[in-house]
Amino acid sequence: MAPCQLYTLKSPFFLKQISDIPRTNPRGNHFSNSTSMNKAISIISMQQNITRSKSTFNDDIHIRHAKQLKNVKKIFFEKAKERSVDGLYMIDMIQRLGIEHHFEEEIQEAVRKHYLKLGTQSYYDTDHNLQLSEVALQFRLLRQHLYDIDTGVFGNFMDKKGRLRQKFWGDTEGLIELFEASQLSIEGEDDLHEAGNFTYHLLSSRFHDHHEANVIANTLKYPIHKSLPRFTPRNFHISNSQLNNGWLMPLENLSQINTQIANSINLKEIYAVSKWWEDLGLAKDLKFARDEPIKWYMWSMASLSDPLFSEERIELTKPISLVYIIDDIFDVYGSLDELTLFVDAVNRWDLGATEQLPDYMKACFKALYGITNEFANWVRNKHGWDPIKTLIKSWIRLCNAFLEEAKWLSSSGKLPNSEEYLENGIVSTGVDVCLVHAFFLLGQGFTNETLALMDGFPALISSTSTILRLCDDLEGAKDNDQVVKDGSYLACYMKDHPGVTEETAREHIKHKISDAWKCLNKECFTPTNPFPSSFAKVCLNAARMVPIMYSYDNGSPSRLEEHVKSLLYGDGIGEMIQQKDQTLAL
Repeated sequence: MAPCQLYTLKSPFFLKQISDIPRTNPRGNHFSNSTSMNKAISIISMQQNITRSKSTFNDDIHIRHAKQLKNVKKIFFEKAKERSVDGLYMIDMIQRLGIEHHFEEEIQEAVRKHYLKLGTQSYYDTDHNLQLSEVALQFRLLRQHLYDIDTGVFGNFMDKKGRLRQKFWGDTEGLIELFEASQLSIEGEDDLHEAGNFTYHLLSSRFHDHHEANVIANTLKYPIHKSLPRFTPRNFHISNSQLNNGWLMPLENLSQINTQIANSINLKEIYAVSKWWEDLGLAKDLKFARDEPIKWYMWSMASLSDPLFSEERIELTKPISLVYIIDDIFDVYGSLDELTLFVDAVNRWDLGATEQLPDYMKACFKALYGITNEFANWVRNKHGWDPIKTLIKSWIRLCNAFLEEAKWLSSSGKLPNSEEYLENGIVSTGVDVCLVHAFFLLGQGFTNETLALMDGFPALISSTSTILRLCDDLEGAKDNDQVVKDGSYLACYMKDHPGVTEETAREHIKHKISDAWKCLNKECFTPTNPFPSSFAKVCLNAARMVPIMYSYDNGSPSRLEEHVKSLLYGDGIGEMIQQKDQTLAL
């Protein structure tokens, strides 16, 4: 089997299972147990594929990868040395393809040199020949890399009222880049936020017949900052400046090989996670609960994207799976009395406290207790720090939040006011538990300050949790079952404001999601953030994964299976380039 064909899993069994999965839709996309996603992978077939082709694949693919990486680094060095905007375009494309982990030092140095030349307000005030697209790209990349750049750099493009000058309204490339830059706005940057809204309306209302109409629509739906590289549709915007340079082909080649390697790693990890889940046996003890290890693993794959984090992705999937399972116990099966006893056992963190629990809860608590202690031992052995107390606190917070929801819903469906619901709801997402575990997996930034923050609910985590909760409620509330069963911020808000239309309530939620993103941006792009940048990236990636997991499209399933298949069949950017310009010679 040729290397380029490996790990594509062309098995009819796999494709049938992955494409024909029936769904129900209480909170968070439950899959049918009878054909759950873990059954979509034939473990025996996967083992045979990996064993049969391992040596040939490794020898050939890594040799080709090394050659292409060396070639791209040479081109990158030349572009960065020129200190031209071309170097920034190249950095942008590298990041959008999700291969920036190969160029971390080179990118940091290139951006630093660019900032020394361009990162002053006076430069933008005196050079009136700068294109809107160039300034917006510079702003976005410099902010991403924690350089102090102010929204005043857009002053030459604004009128006295702070609005985009009319002469730029027809600049498609500039509008796209300004819209992309606006996604990185933080609290207090109302001018950039409004510029983003204005460009959104311009692009969505005036460019239906534009030759890049599909690209524009995709940009507005999947802005770069809020999208995962490997999950972004392939026809995203390529600027004219990028098309006129000769580095797209080497990047395409590197991206294709990188995707093949990443897919092979992901498939091995999927096998390991599926085997762990099968051996754990909870699917047999809790037949009512979700049985979806591949879906749970996708959170880990998205959040810890660096290929070096293979073991960490497997370990992170374990607490993620327990969040889903415990959620189902509270939402689907347990009585209020049983749930109260379960939460008491968690608060005491004592196996002896489970005597009064039914068998299925005993099995769940035993798994929770054992997996958490094993996780703490893993961190202690690898990083020299014992996180057990902080991990236990995160589980206690989660289970108490679950119990609070259960009490609300058991009282004849009486819901709290919207702010009470949201305060509890951002904890019950489970994001806190998962990100606390991810923080310790990274093994960086262990200080008294960060550990004290982890014992609470830091803004970096709470903003990510808010995005998930509100997006889930906004989309999931389209399903009447969820509104009745779980409640939602939408339902609570409309109860608090009689006479408000659903459309108005939805706009209010979108505004709150936007505010949560601004808060997350501030936490991620403020140099004084006490957490390491690696952890900030994990939080960003988790937020970027939310639209993939919680987008029902009027009651239809989310795009998760579509993206799972796209990862397994991943390609480069050749098709995207050809869509952009059929005459472009590669």
